[in-house]
Amino acid sequence: MIRDLKGKVLDRIPVQNVLVSVFDKSGLEELIPGLVRANPDVGFMSTGGTYKKLKEILGDAAAAHLREVAEYTEFPEMEGGLVKTLHPKIHAGLLGERGNPEHQRYLEGTLSGGVYIDMVVVNLYPFDKVTSAPDVTFEKARGNIDIGGPTMIRAGAKNFPSCAVVCNPADYPELLKHIGENGGCITFDRRFRLAVDVFATMARYEKNIAAYFFDHIDKVGEVRANYKFAEGGE
Repeated sequence: MIRDLKGKVLDRIPVQNVLVSVFDKSGLEELIPGLVRANPDVGFMSTGGTYKKLKEILGDAAAAHLREVAEYTEFPEMEGGLVKTLHPKIHAGLLGERGNPEHQRYLEGTLSGGVYIDMVVVNLYPFDKVTSAPDVTFEKARGNIDIGGPTMIRAGAKNFPSCAVVCNPADYPELLKHIGENGGCITFDRRFRLAVDVFATMARYEKNIAAYFFDHIDKVGEVRANYKFAEGGE
């Protein structure tokens, strides 16, 4: 049953638990140290290439501030990186209502030490750039459909009363300024504005994917040519 939010909403949320998973890693050199300066107790969770980048940026401080998502969830990644952040411990942290004691118990008890995720920093695989290349194959395009990224930013944006979502590196400088002016916190108003940007980004992203697939709907022979079929399969 879909219901309204329970409990009272915090206007200002301290940015302490941050999930970072980005394709475009520009601006992280300013964002990550800036968040540490704003809140010396901030902790980052990340995966794959983003984790390596954050470890490089943090240097000796990585041990105190950074952990892999697989360590947090206690669930290994699927081969090819196809399943990394699609885990209840991640999505309960994104969707949990801070004023709801049942959600607190679910995170801490049922999920064994789960935490609310205060901010998720995610940008998506560049589907439109990949498909604009003249020699792109259908399989290359298909592989660049992001799943985990859209799931996380959509969850966090829906739950903007409890979570901030940043999906555009161009927003990092103003975001750091805002957090610095608010004692290491992000306000309700800013979380709402960021959520609006997420839904606009998702609308463009899904439109590009739909257009590409519709363009191939009468070209199934070309699509089939991308794959090897098992003999005798029905």
